Order: sequence, then structure tokens, then C-alpha cells
Amino acid sequence: MSTIDRFFVHANSLPALPEVAHRLLETFRREDVSLVELSELIAQDSALTARVLRLANTARYGARRRVAHLPDAAALIGLNGLRGLALTACLVDTFPRPRGFDRQRFWRQNLATAGYARVVASLLDQDAAMAEVAGLLLRSGQLLMLMADPGSVALVESVAGAPDSIFSVEREHFGCSHAEVSAELAARWHLPLELVDALFTAANPLGAEPFSPLGAILRLASVLTDAGEDDLDRIDAVRLWQAPVLAKLKLTPELLVVRLPAHESLVAAAAEITA
Repeated sequence: MSTIDRFFVHANSLPALPEVAHRLLETFRREDVSLVELSELIAQDSALTARVLRLANTARYGARRRVAHLPDAAALIGLNGLRGLALTACLVDTFPRPRGFDRQRFWRQNLATAGYARVVASLLDQDAAMAEVAGLLLRSGQLLMLMADPGSVALVESVAGAPDSIFSVEREHFGCSHAEVSAELAARWHLPLELVDALFTAANPLGAEPFSPLGAILRLASVLTDAGEDDLDRIDAVRLWQAPVLAKLKLTPELLVVRLPAHESLVAAAAEITA
């Protein structure tokens, strides 16, 4: 059994991606999808609709009045924003809640990683929508690790204090990182190969052949998230921990300084998501 397969032994306990999430993901491959079509897809699931509307009314989206209907949410947020929001809402109840799991922290990290990935991908003319989805999924492997071996996960988290250190500590204890486990989950969900590859190569962007810009973007987004959650200087963190990846992407810290959103703006919806 491979180091990754050990986290997939109990197949019946693995999260199943909802059908509506599959259909949302399919829209990322199309350029002709409209706000009307997307709204109609979301509206087919009343629970999803209610959650999307709750999220649309959070401070992150700056609504000046209460948003009560999907068309209003669509007009406020836009196509990509609504699609990302709906996918997030789908995933919230998809993942299990093992003992010792800090659900709000997990979703703060997911939302931040997705937001940073979108920003960095946009700066590099990469697929920002795909980067956002990958960012939402990057840490899903941590949950599967926690379900399989909670004691070791607790030990890893206690040792991995500095931003970005989780990857090397996980590899030392498990023989793989959460990014590779996330990639395997994405493959089992039959998600696009580009997405699976990005998740897998985020574990070691400069060691991947061929080089995956999206995988490197995810790794930078992960560092930015770690630093933001620890209230550290985010630019200093990527300079310190992933300077070679910055250089490979030809991305300057000065450009990041100008374009990075406030960390709290990215995670503002986490409390509502986990309520």
C-alpha cells in the first residue's frame, strides 16, 4: 500500500462530491456560461440557495441592502464570484467533521488560499477560476489524514509552527503531504486533470516535471494563508520560504504588495459558513 493509499482504505467514509458541485465544476470549462444559467443551476437545490444567499449577505460582498434572491446575488457578486461561492457552499457539508477538527479554522484557511490563488493567478495571466477552486481543495487532504491518524496529525501540527513548514513535517511523518492526498481525492472525484496535477505539484513545485504554474501558485497561496492567519508579514513570508518559486514564476514581491487584498477580507465569510 502506498503512503497516500493509507488515507483511502475506508472508502465508505470518504466524502462524496455532490452532483450539483460536479455540475458547477463543469461550468469552469465553458466560456459561454451565463449568470442566468448559473443561477438556475443553484436554484435547483434549496439548501444550497439558502446558504449562498446567507454568504452573499456577509460583509465581504458589501451589500448595502439585504440580498433576498439569487438574481440579486448574481448581480452583486458577478459570475465568477457566484460560482466560487456556490462551490464553497457545496463543499462545506461535504467534508466530515472528525473529533478534534477546528471547522472554522479549516474554512478560514480554505477561503484565504482560494482568494490568494485567484489573485496570484490573475497577476500571471493563468486561469484564475481554476486556481480558486484548487485553493478551496488544497487542504482537504488534512481532513483525511486526521480521520486516519489523528495522533500523528496533532503531533505534526504541534511541530509545524512556521509558515509553509507543514509540507516538510508531514512528509517526514507520513511520507507524503496533504497536497498529494488532496490530489488523490480530486482524482477519485474525477475532477479535471489540470486541477489534480496542480494539487499534486503544490507539494514540490520546483521538483515537478513538467513545471506546473498552477501548482506553484497554490504553494504561494498556502504560504500567504499561513502568514495571514498568524498575523505575520505575508510578503516577508513568501520571500523567506518560497523565493525560488517567486523567481520561477517571475513574480516580484513589489507587485504582490500592490495587489494583495487584506487577509481578513478573504476569510470574512468563514464564521457564516460554519454557523
